[in-house]
Amino acid sequence: MVVAGLTGCATGSLQYKQLESKPAITGLSERVVLDEVPFFPQQTYQCGPATLAMLMNWQGEPVDPDSLVERVFIESRQGSLQAEMLAATRRQALLPYVHDTQFSTLLQEVNAGNPVLVFQNLGFGFYPVWHYAVVIGYDLERQEIVLHSGTTEQLTQSFRRFELEWRGGDYWAMTMHRPGEFPRNAEPIAYLEASAGLEQAGEHEAAALAYSAATQRWPDQQIAWIGLGNVQYLQRQYHEAEQAYRHALMLNPESAAAHHNLAWALMRQNNYAAAYEPAQEANRLADDQGERYRSAWQAWQEARP
Repeated sequence: MVVAGLTGCATGSLQYKQLESKPAITGLSERVVLDEVPFFPQQTYQCGPATLAMLMNWQGEPVDPDSLVERVFIESRQGSLQAEMLAATRRQALLPYVHDTQFSTLLQEVNAGNPVLVFQNLGFGFYPVWHYAVVIGYDLERQEIVLHSGTTEQLTQSFRRFELEWRGGDYWAMTMHRPGEFPRNAEPIAYLEASAGLEQAGEHEAAALAYSAATQRWPDQQIAWIGLGNVQYLQRQYHEAEQAYRHALMLNPESAAAHHNLAWALMRQNNYAAAYEPAQEANRLADDQGERYRSAWQAWQEARP
């Protein structure tokens, strides 16, 4: 549990009241409880490490909450911020996916077998009490949510109470996945941003798995191919990176990034003749797309045979 000076005040009608009339929940099981999601009771102010450990263990990573405290717990705030929660997930080579703010999305994820980590405000507007919990189930007929929360395993709350507390946390929700696997409601941009987070965290193998899966699921997403090429390049798999960049150029021949990175991949293979054209194209396109794309042309001129 976290007492902090964050804001999470939202207005408007509660979403759960419209669930029965929404086509989005068609096909949901009437009742779901993911009984096998592990439970770790939180220590004082340490709901962040506890909830992360629940999801990590669910994904087969035997992580103890105590080992996560230094990664996510901020003493001055007596708790954990979302940025630290996401970063800790990436350092475990797992992909954190932040969902939209729809109640129906949360139910769909649980129905698909994905426990959902949520951020709540258990206090009042003038005295917020921030808290993380894991949604592991629901009952549509009884309008109840089931959570691992605080020191209580399988806590049952009404939709109304849960949503009021979740709305106080701006409906923030996250699921955790092995790279290459997808949440039920995966959207390409959000998934690719999550994949880029793995890349930036230095988890190149995990990022490559995520980008590769994205290219298969959304083959027309150029950024997926560039991302795949980038992590392959960082792994010194220059021929594979070359192929990814060429695919990206098939989708958008006017991409300075794809030309620039292709030129570098070719030069790393000592194929300066083939690198000439993409390096020159990247330099031309840099006028509109960014000065950084001139470096391949400059490197080609300095190192050309």
